[in-house]
Amino acid sequence: MIRTTVPTSVRKGAALAGIAGLLVLAGCSGAADAESNADTGTNPEPTTSSAPADDAATDSAYKDGTYTAEGSYQTPETVEKISVTLTLADGVVTDVEVTGDPQAPETEKFQGEFVAGIADVVEGVPIDELKVDKVAGSSLTSGGFNQALETIKEEAAA
Repeated sequence: MIRTTVPTSVRKGAALAGIAGLLVLAGCSGAADAESNADTGTNPEPTTSSAPADDAATDSAYKDGTYTAEGSYQTPETVEKISVTLTLADGVVTDVEVTGDPQAPETEKFQGEFVAGIADVVEGVPIDELKVDKVAGSSLTSGGFNQALETIKEEAAA
């Protein structure tokens, strides 16, 4: 079995760097908007917020925890399986790990690319907004991921 995972610390470091850059830019934009509207007396609608827009995030339909499920998908050569482990907090994916046991050499390549890119796609996203299509050039692996995701949603339902 080939276990291809990217350490969470590496994924989170890259994600945090990107988020920090966005927050700096958002802060600059908000200040400029406030100055441009000072003469009119109007307040612009906020474009970003550190608090949830509504109470839906805190009243999640899913129980916090770590869930694992398997999914399968058809390749031209064989049926492949992957295992997906998601950690949820307030209905949002906070961590993901995908492992596989590729049966074909080409599958090993594509599963590895999928595993390397999946965290950037799903971490920080509400589970109900997830439907993975193509990750890092791998489109078939997404079918197995989405199948496992549906099982995890059922298991995590509050």
